[in-house]
Amino acid sequence: MTTHAKLTRDEIVGLEKSYWDAMKRKDGARTAALSGNTALVTGPQGVMSIPKSEMEKMTEDGKWTLESYTFDDVKVSTPAPDVAIIAYTVRQKVRMDGKLQDMHAADSSTWIRGADGWECHAHSETILKDKMAA
Repeated sequence: MTTHAKLTRDEIVGLEKSYWDAMKRKDGARTAALSGNTALVTGPQGVMSIPKSEMEKMTEDGKWTLESYTFDDVKVSTPAPDVAIIAYTVRQKVRMDGKLQDMHAADSSTWIRGADGWECHAHSETILKDKMAA
């Protein structure tokens, strides 16, 4: 791995964790700052297109609380100098409607570096069935 690739990998992993930490704190200003002008999101709720201007409110007003998370099996690809894709599995504890849920998912994000630095332009989450529960 070249020094540049390692720097980019470390930077993208740090940004992804910063995004998750901001969600945990319900810090909408930070999630908005880390998001592209329009972020595409896929997950159990389907497909969403979220303008940067709405990301802050969604983070702060969401009817959920992220209690904790841990990443595993993190992979980063840089197909172009200003594009990075991160994929990983995540264990997360989320409180929804007062109930704590332990979730295991495979996530990916696409980050693009522009004039204002790296921004997340797409995020996808697939809920995984634990092999033990299957």
